[in-house]
Amino acid sequence: MLTPQIMLSAYAQGIFPMAESRDAGDLHWVDPRFRGIFPLSNFHISRSLARRIRQGTYTIRTNSEFSGVVRACAERPETWINDQLFGLYDALHQMGHAQSLEVWEGDTLTGGVFGLTLGAAFFGESMFSRRTDASKIALAYLVDRLKVAGFTLFDTQFLTPHLASLGAVEIPRAAYRAQLADALRKAADFNAVAVPAPQLVLQRSSQTS
Repeated sequence: MLTPQIMLSAYAQGIFPMAESRDAGDLHWVDPRFRGIFPLSNFHISRSLARRIRQGTYTIRTNSEFSGVVRACAERPETWINDQLFGLYDALHQMGHAQSLEVWEGDTLTGGVFGLTLGAAFFGESMFSRRTDASKIALAYLVDRLKVAGFTLFDTQFLTPHLASLGAVEIPRAAYRAQLADALRKAADFNAVAVPAPQLVLQRSSQTS
């Protein structure tokens, strides 16, 4: 039986579980030959995204609706998040090893991203968007938080065209594991950082991208 402790040990070795579908009863381990990562100094904020961030018609929260973010990420025709993973993510959240960053408009959760934390590594699991650019706003604030909090690795598992357009890259398994080992030797605290003003997110992004 897969436990939260076994799951953390697996992530520390560079592998992660997925289900074939929402209704699948089993999980399988994934160890990609090439791994998607976000170099934290390379997140690309387009002019249109910068305008949307400046508008500030949203509120950023962290870990206020973790389970809701996971559910929203799984609300799609095809998902790899089954009931067993739901339970594991919730348990890891209670242990302090799973985090969410959320985009709210009033009382409505419009976008967000969640992932696991271990040492100075953030393992991005999934994101969702119910409004234009909501997931991109979440990623912009997430990357800023990871940099300020001392994280050195943002693992996206796979590289998609969407993530590549924002600055994510693909690296070989050996290079990923070297970065992972280095990140695990360090400490970072996802929750030790305050939510910054929109202008500060844009300013810090322009200084490093």
